[in-house]
Amino acid sequence: MLPLLLTLAFTPPPIAPDILRGFDHGNNIEYDEALVIFRRAAAKNPEDPHCQNYIAQTILYNAMLKAGALESELVSGTNPFFRRERMNPTQEEHSGFDNAINAAFSKAQARIAKNPKDAYGLYSIAITYGIRANYSFLVRKAWLDALKDSTASRKHAQLAIDADPTYIDAKIILGLHDYIVGSLSWTYKMMGFLAGIRGDRDGGIRTLEEVASKGVNNRSDAKILLAAIYRREKRSAQAVPLLEGLIAAYPRNYLFRIELAHMYADLGERDKALNQLSTVTGVQPEKLAYLKGNLLFWFDEYNKALPELKRAVAARDHLDLNTGIMACLRLGQTLDLLNRHTEAIAAYKLGIALAPESELAKECQRFSNRQYKRKPIV
Repeated sequence: MLPLLLTLAFTPPPIAPDILRGFDHGNNIEYDEALVIFRRAAAKNPEDPHCQNYIAQTILYNAMLKAGALESELVSGTNPFFRRERMNPTQEEHSGFDNAINAAFSKAQARIAKNPKDAYGLYSIAITYGIRANYSFLVRKAWLDALKDSTASRKHAQLAIDADPTYIDAKIILGLHDYIVGSLSWTYKMMGFLAGIRGDRDGGIRTLEEVASKGVNNRSDAKILLAAIYRREKRSAQAVPLLEGLIAAYPRNYLFRIELAHMYADLGERDKALNQLSTVTGVQPEKLAYLKGNLLFWFDEYNKALPELKRAVAARDHLDLNTGIMACLRLGQTLDLLNRHTEAIAAYKLGIALAPESELAKECQRFSNRQYKRKPIV
């Protein structure tokens, strides 16, 4: 659902009624509606930097949704998040994002020029740096720029907390950054050391848990992050109640329902996982077919997975790129496990054709040359 470089920005204070409506749409993945509300709010509050942050964040989330990049399967499944392909927002979206980011910086810096200990302005800048870091990482694939902005985001979040120690919501950035850097490989972690971020995986989780329980406006954001992190840490049982609460609060967000199905699957609860998928609405039937086929694949029910995956592959050109290639890959693997390698090669080739230079295409090519074998569970 959520990539682990995400710095959420849907709920910094103050919260006017119209902004709350925007948050409700945003957390229900209705980004077009949210964007209209946030742009109106920005026009009504021309000096408020957070309104510009809302706009930039919504543009980014909308691009991620279209690319299929808001699901934790991309973080913890067989397609690690660092291997995601570049997203391709329109030029209008690029310009809208950059304009909102620049305006947010300008308005926050104006506040801080008047009062260097303005926690609201400092936190706003922390959010802006975090959003831009995500965009650099996800869209522009500018790794060093993303690291630099992530460092600046953490620094300003700490300054906001120093200015107002009761500002628990601002700790969401510190907790997330500690977890990310603490989870990186040694090579990436060295970059974190050089940037002044040592990282603390367990400490980061504890900080996010504090925000989830004691935060004022960022509780939902912290719970969303924790759900993805718990799955990544193989602690899916702890994610279940979080997701159940999020589903109750944001019933139109089908991603939470899909995530809950993933959690049940991780826990070996096959029937609960399938039943949860049956409650999902607002998603292409072909994507649901992939999700069901993928779930059955992991439960070793290859003959049942096969028709679902074939249905998804038949509609691959109409699915987001990641799902389309994953459907082809999973269909090929299923056929391989049924000892139908010639048919599997044809499925792999369909995945390669969708994005020949992608990492997933390389995986398809690898299994085209060597039949896929399921690794035994240790």
